[in-house]
Parts: sequence; structure tokens; C-alpha cells
Amino acid sequence: MTASQLEGWRRAGLLPRHRRRGLRRGRGSVVDAVDPVVVESAAALARHLRQGRDRRLAVLEWFAEAGLPVQPGTVRVPEPPIGAVREALEWALERSVSQRLVAFARDAAWAGEGGLEALNKVARRLVRPYRGAANPALVRAALEAGEDVPVEAERPDFRSMVHLVAAIGFGAQEAGAGALAEAFAASGMFDLTVEDWEQALGAAERGERPPVDWGLLQQLGDIVGPVKRASGEELVRARAVLVGLRGFYGLYVLHGLLLPDTPALAALRRRIDAWGMFPVLDHMIGLDPSPTQFAESLAICMEPPFDNLYEALLEQLGEDPDIFLVPGDDTGPAGFGETWMRTVRELPGPGGR
Repeated sequence: MTASQLEGWRRAGLLPRHRRRGLRRGRGSVVDAVDPVVVESAAALARHLRQGRDRRLAVLEWFAEAGLPVQPGTVRVPEPPIGAVREALEWALERSVSQRLVAFARDAAWAGEGGLEALNKVARRLVRPYRGAANPALVRAALEAGEDVPVEAERPDFRSMVHLVAAIGFGAQEAGAGALAEAFAASGMFDLTVEDWEQALGAAERGERPPVDWGLLQQLGDIVGPVKRASGEELVRARAVLVGLRGFYGLYVLHGLLLPDTPALAALRRRIDAWGMFPVLDHMIGLDPSPTQFAESLAICMEPPFDNLYEALLEQLGEDPDIFLVPGDDTGPAGFGETWMRTVRELPGPGGR
């Protein structure tokens, strides 16, 4: 990095200045003490800010990195200025696929069926066809039996979520109950099927259940507003929730890859299953997300259900922290790892051989 780069970052409000001391008699000033925070902040920016890259992308990656656990032998990455973080989050969210689709739906609402058709066409271009990961328990059972391993869940294509976007832009009546049931099932919410959602929505229409408050859907269509209104502490908390849920999600996924099933790990999975949240986490969490994906996931983690799930999982972990302790094996994590590798080596081949 060069002196001009450092000065540019300071002017942009991304780097504080070292404390300086005057030399008196018009001789200028010198750095009084090198601030480690300034040094580490500059290093973080240099890692993420390549030539020609938008500075806001680098800020998002810096903010994400600052929330990761500190590895042995390393120093904690300082936090970027929260004002720059908020600006970068808003910028990324406004350009995200979800917000672009919502904006398109609202603009196209006047066109009626033609607008719906145009929205579906845009969604097919922007959203990849994906049903979500197969349930890790099914993957594990197939591996242990030497059978074909399922890859995707048996849910509607994630592009069905466009029906929720249509409801935001055109209204729930225009979208239709059947399409909305398909969209809710595609989201993985509560791990319910299309038929489950059709029954629930139908019961609400017939007055057998409380009516659906579609106004909440309009609120969910605005993921930028909550970020604008959030305090710095709330943004940092959402990041902690995201990082924590990513870890719990990873452990759940690894169950499908024959991770030894200790009582503590099984208890964590049961908590996630009780909330019906694995499919939702699967859609939301990327193990190597882009800055925009990170921004979208962080905005989602500002919602109470995700914060509450995180707290529930922390509570469970506190009750039984021995997630890497195989019953009857007093070698701890080392024995856990050896058990995992041995299980993988002893897998039956295709056809159960």
C-alpha cells in the first residue's frame, strides 16, 4: 500500500490517523505513537480492496472478517467505521436480486397479468433453479447403505419465491393462494409442504384460522429500511447471529457427511428441527458468501426469529457443550476426528458393497 492510498482511505473516513505531536517553532509534527488499530485496519482494507474494486465491497468483507473468531497466533481484526458499514450494506442491499425483483414488481403492478408475466420472466433470468440441500439425515442414510445420495430437497424450485414478490408488488389476491403456498414451501419455512400451506391458507380464508396479515409481507419486502434504522450495536449483533448460525448450520450439514453423532450434536439438530429452520438456514447461509449475499443474510438475521433461534442454540450448547465427545471415548476431539475418518474409510461402495 502507498502513502496516497492511506491518505485516500483517511479522507473517506475508513482510517483514523495516528496520534501526532507538534515539534514547536514551526517545525511541523511527527507521529507520537503508532496505533496498532490503525495498522491492522489498513491491513484489512489492503486485503479486500483491489484496484478498480468498489470500496463498499471491501468494507463489507472487512466487517464480515472482523466478526470471525480470533485464530491462535493472530490478532483481532478491528471493526470498520460503522457509518461506512451501514452505507455499504444499504448500497449492496439496494442492488441485490431480491430488492431488484421487488422494485420491478411494484413498478409493473399497473400492468396486471402482463406485469406478472414480465416479473416471472425476469425472475427466471436472475434466480437460479435450486430446491435446497437434501436433508442431511437422508444423505447419511444413503451413504451408510451405499445407495445413491440425494442432492436436492424435494421442495418447489426456489424460483417459486417470485410468487411472494408478486404478492408484495401486485397484492396477495393477484398472486393467488396456490402460488403463495408454493412460494412458502420453496422458502422452507417451518419445513411445510405445498399441501400443508394450501390447507393453512385455505383455513384462514374460510375463517377457521386467524386471517393472514399480508401487511407483514410488505414489511418483509423492505430489507433496506431496517438497516437504515438500526443502531451500530444492532448491526454487530446481527453479524454475531449470522456467524453463530453459520456454525450451527455447518454442524447440521456435516451430519450428512458422517460426522460422529454425539448426544450434544443430536440435541442441537433437534433444536433446529423443532423450529423447522434447517431449510431456511440452507437458503440463507452461504459458507463462502459474496459481499452482497453477506449483506442479505445479515439483514435477515436482524429479524427476531433468527436471533431467538441463535439464543436457543447457545442455550442448548451451554447445557451440553461436549459436541466433540464420543460416548465411551475419553480421548476427546482427537478421538472424535479419528472416529470420523474411520467411518468414512469403511463406507460401503455403490449398491451396498
